[in-house]
Amino acid sequence: MAAARPPHRRAAVTQTRSVRVPVRSGAALDGDLTVPPDATALVAFAHGSGSSRHSPRNRAVARALQDAGLATLLVDLLTPPEEQRDAVSRELRFDLRLLADRLRDVLAWAAADDATGALPAGLFGASTGGGAALVAAAADPARVRAVVSRGGRPDLAGDALPDVQCPVLLLVGGRDETVLRLNEQARARMTAPVELTVVPGAGHLFEEPGALEQVATHAVTFFREHLRS
Repeated sequence: MAAARPPHRRAAVTQTRSVRVPVRSGAALDGDLTVPPDATALVAFAHGSGSSRHSPRNRAVARALQDAGLATLLVDLLTPPEEQRDAVSRELRFDLRLLADRLRDVLAWAAADDATGALPAGLFGASTGGGAALVAAAADPARVRAVVSRGGRPDLAGDALPDVQCPVLLLVGGRDETVLRLNEQARARMTAPVELTVVPGAGHLFEEPGALEQVATHAVTFFREHLRS
């Protein structure tokens, strides 16, 4: 008789690996999955228009989440050929239905992965990625447990806004007046619990000293409160 396999144990150190996530179009998306020891939840990132999983701002927030015991999954939502096409046409970055479907495929893949399958999941979106995260949350309420949007465009989620059921945190720079107004209008259309937090003195990219650190702190607090097993 074969020896019984030892029970699965989580890694004693933070593990990062490159992944390829298949999507419904038949393509595959490149990503980076980081799982701290005894991770309590997973946060998948939806980058903004013209950005990628290499965004230094999203990676800074991801490191703060990892330090707090949350797994992170940063994925390019467009394939390399699509990115080349979008660099010229700029059309795909605003195709929120496409981006939201890709996010749902990412979460479905994570739910089947040994390292993350048992973890409750949330989404962190930036710029247009914030709108895509909300569309995905509205379409998949059983899987998306919380959404944080940084300088996001929730208004682009349109008619999906009233269908979002999970708690949402909207983070906007105090000097980003146009986006702040769009976030206020989007919040008025939502029925889910929504917090709108303004980071004083910050612009759209949160490049001011200490601004991104405030974003990370708010995101960690929000996800740890709402992403519980």
